[in-house]
Amino acid sequence: MPNMIPSNESEYKLVKIPYTKEQILKIFKRYDKNGDGQLSKAELKEAFAELGAIWPAFRAWDGRRHADDNGDGFISIDKELDKLVDYAVGLGYTVN
Repeated sequence: MPNMIPSNESEYKLVKIPYTKEQILKIFKRYDKNGDGQLSKAELKEAFAELGAIWPAFRAWDGRRHADDNGDGFISIDKELDKLVDYAVGLGYTVN
């Protein structure tokens, strides 16, 4: 059931709760499916789909553009993930 709070005695309104940085971090880490310590474009696409991205493939590309400091095409969990999380937080994804 969506998060709802009363706006008055007879109405309820939907409240959108943003993901925290910690929640987004856990989601991205969970998508390192092969355990190599980095996120590929395919893994990022799946993670952004879970977050609710309308175009997960674009978000995966743009997220890499923002966070892939060494230009290898992957997001290193140890060195680049914090930048990716900041990028995703800025997009305003909310818990459904």
